[in-house]
Formats: sequence, structure tokens, C-alpha cells
Amino acid sequence: MEFEDRSFDLVTLGQILLRLSPKGNERIARSDSFEKNVGGAELNVAVSAALLGLRTGVISKIPANDLGAYIRSTVRSYNVSDDFLIEDKANQGRVGLYYYEYGAYPRKPQVIYDRQDEAFFNTSIDEIDPAVFENTKCFHTSGITMALSKPLRELTIECIRRFKEAGALISFDVNFRGNLWTGDEARETIEQILPYVDIFFCSESTARLTFRKEGTCEEMMASFTKDYPIKAVFATQRTVHSPKLHDFTSIGYSAEENKFYQEKPYLNIDVVDRIGSGDAYCGGALYGLLSSNGDVMNAIRYGNACSAMKNTIPGDLPQSRLSEINDVIEDHNSSYHSEMKR
Repeated sequence: MEFEDRSFDLVTLGQILLRLSPKGNERIARSDSFEKNVGGAELNVAVSAALLGLRTGVISKIPANDLGAYIRSTVRSYNVSDDFLIEDKANQGRVGLYYYEYGAYPRKPQVIYDRQDEAFFNTSIDEIDPAVFENTKCFHTSGITMALSKPLRELTIECIRRFKEAGALISFDVNFRGNLWTGDEARETIEQILPYVDIFFCSESTARLTFRKEGTCEEMMASFTKDYPIKAVFATQRTVHSPKLHDFTSIGYSAEENKFYQEKPYLNIDVVDRIGSGDAYCGGALYGLLSSNGDVMNAIRYGNACSAMKNTIPGDLPQSRLSEINDVIEDHNSSYHSEMKR
């Protein structure tokens, strides 16, 4: 992979949501107070990569009110550019919400969405600053954005085309959600954009159920690069022992080298909040690729470490900067593990 020097290393497109959660292990049905956080798959990716040092931005639409101002200030606070945040002044748009209830074995975590008629749903290609297409090294979005509505699906496809025509790398995370669309809808839509995709994130279960792939995880990953000009494929592997105890690792495949990369899993992760950990993986992996001229093993190391760390942080957005992630990677590969950093 060769990367041009442009103003932005990474720009993402997606809906930004407010998350409301009862404190601790309280239930949504019984709680009278909720903690407020900003989140959204593509913003999470941009934040993860920005914390590691990439120049990132996010394309989205927010209402022109105090909730929109809160989102904008949060985006800025993570050193993610708000240059491409569009304010919905005409439609008095709302902010999408989702409610998240923490789990504790045997009770699973619960998510309730309230995202319809949100400002982002009214986004048109003409509202996006055309300068972003020429000034971006890598563009990232996900299947969640494409699943929200037909107009957003068309918007996403057009953005992918324009970024690709301008010479940007295209990164795509399938991020399949069964409550947004069917497997057949996802496959038929995503197959339209795979000829443009350079970096592809798809779990083993999604490859089997959505794309009807067969064989081992490695065989399925490699098959995507035979059918499409994809340069690198990543598949995360999470073992859930309980809502609060997970193992995590991933596999990366370089089509150019015809080689798979993997490292030992992070075992017994003490899960505080798993939401956004897959997005943190994408942000870490993209940092690993973009900072090393396409080194897939480097992407694996940073992706795994970022995801493992995000599991320990409340809220959607990651909090770990490059120095902390480097320490985590070093400790993960060391035979000596200190109890405390001091």
C-alpha cells in the first residue's frame, strides 16, 4: 500500500448518537437517572485513530441546538476535526438516542434505539464540503450507516465513489446489525461497494451468515480478495465467558503477500463496557496500516490492543493515547507483567 500525503489521514461517515445509560447495573425500566455519552460507530473509529496520532475528521449532521453543540465540543475534545459536521438549521432535526443497560451474568446487556427522523437522515451529498474528497488519505464507513435508510445507502455509495476517484483508500466495516436489515439486504448492498474497498473488516460469523462463505476463517477471508481487489481483510475473534470477562484477538490477511497474521489473544479482559470495542479495533488497525505503509501485523497489534483497552473504559469512545497503547502492546508480548504503572 502506498499512501499519499494529504491533510487528513482518515475521514469517516456515520450517524452520531447520544447514549443514555442507567448508573452501574441498574435497569432501564427502573432507573430515574441516566448518564449521557456521545457515540456512533464511525465517530468511535475516528476518535480511536486520532488518539493514536492520525489526523482524522468525521462527516455527519447534527441539530443546530445545544445538543448539537455538545456533540461538536465532544468531537473537538478528542482532536477529531469538526470541519465536516453539518448543522441542520432548516429541519429542526433531532439527535438520535440509544439506551444501554449493562449486563451481569446471566443477564445480558441490552440496547434500545431511538434514532429515526434524526438530523443525519436528511444529509445530502451537496451538503458535504467537496474539499474533503481531495484531501483525505483513507475513508471509512460501515454497514450500520448503509442499513439506516435507502437515501443514506445511496449517500454512502456516492461518497465511496468520490473518495475512490480522488485516490483515497476505502475502509469498510460490515458491522452487521440484524435489527437494521436482513442478511440478504446487507450482502446485496455491500457487494455493490466491494469493488471499491481496499481494507475490509468482517467477522467470521458475518462471512458465513451474511455472505454465505464456507470453509475456515482464513479461507473465507482470502476469498474476498479473490472476488474483489481488496488489499487487506481483518476478522476479530471474541470469546465471551460472561458479560464482564472476555478474550480477544484477530486475524489479518494481506492479499499482496498472500499471508495471514495473528498474535496471542488478550485473555480475561475485565470488561467495564464493550460498546465501541470493535470500532476501537478498526481505528487501531487503520492507525497500524497508515503509520507503517501497510504492515498488516502492525495493524493487528494496534487493533487488538485498542479493542482490549476500550473494553475497560465506560462510554462509547476510547480514551487510550499512543503511549498507553504502546505500553499495553509491550506488556502483552513480555514475560514480565507489572501490577501497576508507576
